[in-house]
Amino acid sequence: MVQNGYVAVSKFLFASPTKVRPVADVVRNKSCPIAMAILKNMPQKGARLIHATMKSAISNALNANAKLDEGMLMVKEIRVDEGPRLKRVWFRGRGRADMLLKRMCHITIVVDEARGE
Repeated sequence: MVQNGYVAVSKFLFASPTKVRPVADVVRNKSCPIAMAILKNMPQKGARLIHATMKSAISNALNANAKLDEGMLMVKEIRVDEGPRLKRVWFRGRGRADMLLKRMCHITIVVDEARGE
């Protein structure tokens, strides 16, 4: 359920949603410059993916309306949804095989102006 604001979506990213969601929880409801600084200094792969998507959302907001200031933008919503899974065969001992699931995720970020709080 996307709220009003400026949206950026990255789809079919090769990362497990369960590994990316804790990174998203760190920057949820923070101002964009602070969130970008936090993501820049996190070692996780999910931080790089969210950083790129947030950069796109900020660009969308600044290009849509010339009156917005980057310092006034806030992460209104960030969602990490599950994408399709690639199914691969993982060969095991004694002639058996297991299924290896390579998971993907979709990241949706909504940024908007911070209201006077």
